[in-house]
Amino acid sequence: MVRVGRHLSIRGGYAAAAKEAYSGGMQCFQYFPKNPRSLTIKRFDRKDAARCADFCREHDLKSIAHTPYPTNLAAEGDTARQRVVESLLNDLDIADSCGSIGVVVHFGIYKGPEPLQGYQSIIQSLNDVTSQWDGGAKLLIEIQSGEHAFMGTTFEELAQIRKLCQRPEQLSYCLDTCHMFASGMWQGAEDLKWIETGERLEVLGEIAAVHFNDSLFPSGSRRDRHAPVGKGYIGEEAMQWMLTLPQLKDVPFVLETPPDEDGSYEKQLNLMREWGSQS
Repeated sequence: MVRVGRHLSIRGGYAAAAKEAYSGGMQCFQYFPKNPRSLTIKRFDRKDAARCADFCREHDLKSIAHTPYPTNLAAEGDTARQRVVESLLNDLDIADSCGSIGVVVHFGIYKGPEPLQGYQSIIQSLNDVTSQWDGGAKLLIEIQSGEHAFMGTTFEELAQIRKLCQRPEQLSYCLDTCHMFASGMWQGAEDLKWIETGERLEVLGEIAAVHFNDSLFPSGSRRDRHAPVGKGYIGEEAMQWMLTLPQLKDVPFVLETPPDEDGSYEKQLNLMREWGSQS
């Protein structure tokens, strides 16, 4: 079964988001576990989170959380890194309580002169988090577009970072179709090169989620601007091909796109359902 859904607000609570996904005919959804613009630790309603987990289990819903925007795995200095680590542990606690697969996190941005130091900072941050975490939710490292930083745009990087971490079993991956297209990794249509690379590096088997976004700019532009599904440079044929790849069977496909003309997402979700039914 192809699982399709979109990013939802938790304004009404975690359980309410799960119920909105189910009532909208979705099989998955994404949410921010707390304020998306802050790393402030959230004291959350554990009973509401437990209701979310119970509802998702009952209705076979899959969910993923997305860490706040200021999260920077490449942050330098003990103080900055500790703030990121504590925030991620909070995100994982919320996600685990809600029964989610994991928390999507970016490589972050390193501005120093030595790229190796940036990668070392990322590994240190991941080690600091995973050494203190024993829950079921994982950190899902997302492939990047290359717009703000050079790091995280290749499977080679993702695989090597996971390999060098002390507890790689607590790390998986999240693909983003717009990021892959913008970075030049994916050329669109039936482009098999990145699949072959992903299989060789054992990345494909660890993909836990896909952000399903069309692109406002051409492949290789390094511009991370999402377009509604089928309305951008990637186009319907390539997006359908990606959605129905056997290597991504049962992986949640989540929209992070602008809404349809009427303000809803029904056209895009219905298009994904139609494609999924043909797989």
